[in-house]
Amino acid sequence: MPATCNSLETRLSHTWHERHLLNQALTHRSFGADNNERLEYLGDGILNCVVGLMLYQRFSELPEGRLSRLRANLVNQDSLHDIARELDLGRYLRLGEGELKSGGASRPSILADALESLFGAAFLDGGFETARAMIERLFSERINAINPTVQGKDAKTRLQEWLQSRRHGLPRYTLSDTSGQAHAQTFHVECRIDILNITTLGQGCNRKTAEQVAAAAALAQLEGKKTATKSVPSTRNTQPA
Repeated sequence: MPATCNSLETRLSHTWHERHLLNQALTHRSFGADNNERLEYLGDGILNCVVGLMLYQRFSELPEGRLSRLRANLVNQDSLHDIARELDLGRYLRLGEGELKSGGASRPSILADALESLFGAAFLDGGFETARAMIERLFSERINAINPTVQGKDAKTRLQEWLQSRRHGLPRYTLSDTSGQAHAQTFHVECRIDILNITTLGQGCNRKTAEQVAAAAALAQLEGKKTATKSVPSTRNTQPA
């Protein structure tokens, strides 16, 4: 293995009895035939089940459509990539020479797939409750942070709806810069709402994420202006003439 897995197992709060399952979960197809693709398939199903159950229990008042959107936002590649980076998962992966040289250990798709593979491997090693406990530990903070009055739609969708409801034009997103190595770039995006004289910046591991960050910043500005307007006391002369 590229690095000892003891620290990874500690972070995941599970020690594998069947070590080959852990090794397989961390093996990319570029390394060999005994790779993690089948475990990824299994882990994806378990992840959707557990996160769906967590949302079902946490938000008993939400309808199916809202729950589905919440789950999609939680289990997409960007979210899984963020968790994988928090686990420093890239240092444990087994990659082929070409993939290793091209920066595969930090590629979002590879890290997201490996994380799902670990869920599948945990299920086979310790059963559903083991996999469930692992997923709950990794996702509980994210689910607890959800505000059901604003979540369920991404920031770009909410910004668009806010503007359209007030008959304003749509925001313009412009890629202003990219930085970092080709395999681990950071994208910088500008969101402009000309009619309101608002410009915000966002950055992320891909353009889509950067646009979402910029849209969220624009929404925060709009909500701040709304609050400030409400809090400004009236200056009208109320004294009798």
